[in-house]
Amino acid sequence: QVQLVESGGGLVQAGGSLRLSCAASGNRFGMNAMGWYRQAPGKERELVARMTGGGSTNYADSVKGRFTISRDNAKNTAYLQMNSLKPEDAAVYYCLGSYFGKDYWGKGTLVTVSS
Repeated sequence: QVQLVESGGGLVQAGGSLRLSCAASGNRFGMNAMGWYRQAPGKERELVARMTGGGSTNYADSVKGRFTISRDNAKNTAYLQMNSLKPEDAAVYYCLGSYFGKDYWGKGTLVTVSS
């Protein structure tokens, strides 16, 4: 069973940076697409950034130029580098991994941004 575990969330001041990690386990082969989503209180979960198995990326307009998704296949881990954080970036961030046609979610990591 594939499992994804996020880490790296926390409290940061506006303008600061955080790097989130998503470690995959239970997959015999490399994960296909991996992505980051977020959900703020009272709002729907939304895509933040996504990277295909081939390395193509797409970002939400609200984070373009500030966030960068990457992955280290040797470590079976995806990352989200978040710079110039804004209060509106505060949310629970979830990792999504696709593996042989199935999607797997992590339990999330909380990002709080103080103004």
